[in-house]
Amino acid sequence: MIDNFINIFEMSPRDGLQNEKNFISTNDKIKFIDKLSSCGFKKIETSSFVSPKWVPQLSDAGDVFRGIKRKKGVRYTALTPNEKGFDDAMKVKVDEVAIFTAASETFCKKNTNCDIETSLIRFKPIMNKAVRNKLPVRGYISCVSHCPYEDYVDPSKVAEIANKLINMGCYEVSLGDTTGKGNAEQTLKVIEECLNFINPKFLAGHFHDTYQNALDNIKVCIESGIRTFDSSVGGLGGCPYSPGAKGNVATEKVNELVLSMGYKTNLDSLKINECSHIAKQLKMIGSCS
Repeated sequence: MIDNFINIFEMSPRDGLQNEKNFISTNDKIKFIDKLSSCGFKKIETSSFVSPKWVPQLSDAGDVFRGIKRKKGVRYTALTPNEKGFDDAMKVKVDEVAIFTAASETFCKKNTNCDIETSLIRFKPIMNKAVRNKLPVRGYISCVSHCPYEDYVDPSKVAEIANKLINMGCYEVSLGDTTGKGNAEQTLKVIEECLNFINPKFLAGHFHDTYQNALDNIKVCIESGIRTFDSSVGGLGGCPYSPGAKGNVATEKVNELVLSMGYKTNLDSLKINECSHIAKQLKMIGSCS
């Protein structure tokens, strides 16, 4: 039964590595992604086509995409914040792109250098090009529960933005608890607001585990009908614009949770654990002074 399947979207090569201070070699990234490709993931967020000035760790996105061994049945995706990023992604045959905004004006300005409404307007040329190239586009909303600068975020604002992204043409919107402060009760309020406009099959959960709330939030999402979750092996990651936020919830923890709840993921637990070990080694390389 398809409703019994949980899709785990692996984020570690992009969301996991983006905040590391010391550059991790392109070859190490390629080996890591090739290893992830053997785990059973349907999608791996491989890199981000952003300005090297803002995210130097991912300045080799094109070389990474050219170097990986693409496995049949796996989609290798990338974050593309603007037209240039989208065009660069097309040159290396990215399978899917993602655009991102936030539910907090302050965070949006720090993360994208513009307000929320302007960020949405900027996506229109990307959406037009994606349609012409028959490329799927995913939407991200950061700070759906709390903002590191504004604190509490209004759930109705999240739903409003999610609805706009779906109407714009995103096939799915990932709801991101960037700070990791959101608890199950707050997460449920966000979901309920979104479900007033959007079918749960078009929503995903993206939870950072700063305060160990991520798994409880995922349970609430599953009970509400959401079946896709973003995660990073080894809990790798962090956000440069959210001080103190830890990495995305660990893939191995999410996989264990959903299996215990009676759902299927089609992932190889042993290989995920091997990748988790590699992720922790990369974390040491990226953080060593």
